[in-house]
Amino acid sequence: MSLLEVRNLKIYYKTPAGYVRAVDDVTFHVSKGEVFGIAGESGCGKSTLVHSLILRKPPMEHAGGEAVFKGRDLMKLSEEEARKIRYTELSIIPQYAMNALNPTKKIKDIVWDLAREHGHTNRSEVEKLLRERLAMVKLTPKVADMYPVELSGGMKQRATMVVSTLLNPDLLIADEITSALDVTTQRVVLELLHHFMEEGIVKSIIFVTHDLALLDKIADRIMILYAGKMAELGPTEEVINEPAHPYTQLLLNSLPRMGVQYKKQKLKGIPGYPISLLNPPKGCRFYTRCPYAMQQCKNEEPPLVKVGENHYAACHLLGGENQ
Repeated sequence: MSLLEVRNLKIYYKTPAGYVRAVDDVTFHVSKGEVFGIAGESGCGKSTLVHSLILRKPPMEHAGGEAVFKGRDLMKLSEEEARKIRYTELSIIPQYAMNALNPTKKIKDIVWDLAREHGHTNRSEVEKLLRERLAMVKLTPKVADMYPVELSGGMKQRATMVVSTLLNPDLLIADEITSALDVTTQRVVLELLHHFMEEGIVKSIIFVTHDLALLDKIADRIMILYAGKMAELGPTEEVINEPAHPYTQLLLNSLPRMGVQYKKQKLKGIPGYPISLLNPPKGCRFYTRCPYAMQQCKNEEPPLVKVGENHYAACHLLGGENQ
């Protein structure tokens, strides 16, 4: 059963030079009990997409499509309606989460402000829950009485995860939460996310990253974005082991592999630069960087093609049944 249904969503940024089409006609769903991964290089629209679901501020604008969450279109909610479900039904661990906590308040005061805003009146019960959740993420209860500046980077990350999930949201968005962490702490964070789902603290997760190796460890399905468009969507194992879109293939080839020395196999970068989304081309947006580009790619936008069971890619090179 789908918890979130996103259909033909368009999120643009209004600038003096025109509209930047950061997310342009993207469709996907997130099922209950699923970890849904979103990947792509910087500027592909990952963070814009997920932030549009929870908090849209100028110059970000909704330009079309819908995002139906538990029967309600998030694009049509008033600020008051959105505020009521934020952190209770739909929550986010923001990018740069280690700097997301108010440095002038203790952790317990940050949590109390959030809980009180959503109707909680018993501070002692809220602080008791906070200390239980801190213990769950291997932090001492004393952290509740500390300021963010007193915590290490890894401790701040875990404290932010506790704050974001304290009110048991149905859908948790994790936006690039491992990018500033060492590999050991990354593993801890991934294990905590799995633990939150196992304990029923959250029902589903959208995990956003540029690192496909991380998604291979945590996600059930992956969506690859490029220049605001969906390039590929499918089960994690298929997308990682049998990538259908040239962009996905190049992303995977750019990753280092354990046991493979540089002198034997050099890493391959993606040639060229991302296009401007102020005035994107009418054809495939990956055309200028694709090693297999044809004239058709320049002139026609590729359809989404079914390449396997629940596996789709948008590329003229692919045959098969259109979606």
